[in-house]
Amino acid sequence: MTGPLLLTMGDPAGIGGDVALAAWSQRAAEPLPVFAMIDDADRLRALAARLGLDVPVVEVADPAEAAAVFPDALPVLRLATPLGGPVVPGSPDPANAPAIIDAIAQAVALVRDGKALGVVTNPINKQVLHAAGFAHPGHTEYLAALAGGGTVPVMMLACTEVRVVPVTIHLSLREAIAALTTEAIVTCGRITAEGLRRHWGIAKPRLAVAGLNPHAGEGGDMGREEIDIIGPAIDRLKAEGIDAIGPAPADTLFHPEARAGYDAALCMVHDHALIPIKTIDFHGGVNVTLGLPFVRTSPDHGTAYAIAGTGRANPSSLRAALRMAADMTRNLNDQKPDAS
Repeated sequence: MTGPLLLTMGDPAGIGGDVALAAWSQRAAEPLPVFAMIDDADRLRALAARLGLDVPVVEVADPAEAAAVFPDALPVLRLATPLGGPVVPGSPDPANAPAIIDAIAQAVALVRDGKALGVVTNPINKQVLHAAGFAHPGHTEYLAALAGGGTVPVMMLACTEVRVVPVTIHLSLREAIAALTTEAIVTCGRITAEGLRRHWGIAKPRLAVAGLNPHAGEGGDMGREEIDIIGPAIDRLKAEGIDAIGPAPADTLFHPEARAGYDAALCMVHDHALIPIKTIDFHGGVNVTLGLPFVRTSPDHGTAYAIAGTGRANPSSLRAALRMAADMTRNLNDQKPDAS
């Protein structure tokens, strides 16, 4: 695979454009892999002027042109579906939902055609898209649908200090507990281990599996999920040759000494995974989707409408997402038989 990374527009009323322009403008101090945006070039020029950023924006017809443009200007691929309404920072418009959705599909198609290395997605607002008829719970599920039948996506949040994987996502706490199964944990563990091998070059990944209940159930006194659901999943992973330990109490799994003992932690519910990574590295966390036939990362933050267009958005997470995507593709290419 060749070409640049592709950065999607995200919700244009959010901070996706802000952080992309800021990241490119700071590339001398914070080196970045080459990327091209899938966006509206005129709206980015207007946004750069609003933010007071000296960022030339050049529209390119093909991802192959990005490498030559990137040192001097931000390369932008035209949206396949134009924006349907005006863009006002902080004021999302469902009329722009088709352009937001199709920018993601456009990026995936170009990567799968071998014209780009991977997809980095700017934040979307699921409620805005759902109001326009978007049928998927979120980015992760839509990417899985674009990848084709049989794809099981796994969401990982990663920074330099820790990698965490929530087994249940986009569910209320009550729904997540009801949905937790041994099979879901095993599937998540398999895909995580394979992702660590393929994209991080870890030959024998070590997985720590968190418990669900306080003190990992304390022998059944505080819940039986560890005995009836999580423990059997760990046994199955071990039987498949995957180094998995636990169930471990979630409140003791993320201090430095504990983190040294594993390569990724599987957590049963959303907050068990996201609280530690956001505490450890709030601005540098990256959302990674494992199990796809292409590389996808995203900044680990939302649209942040309240600060869109103000120049206050921090581009650190986007920079980390771009670098991680480049590293993941590099590790994947290094494993090819013909790699030198």
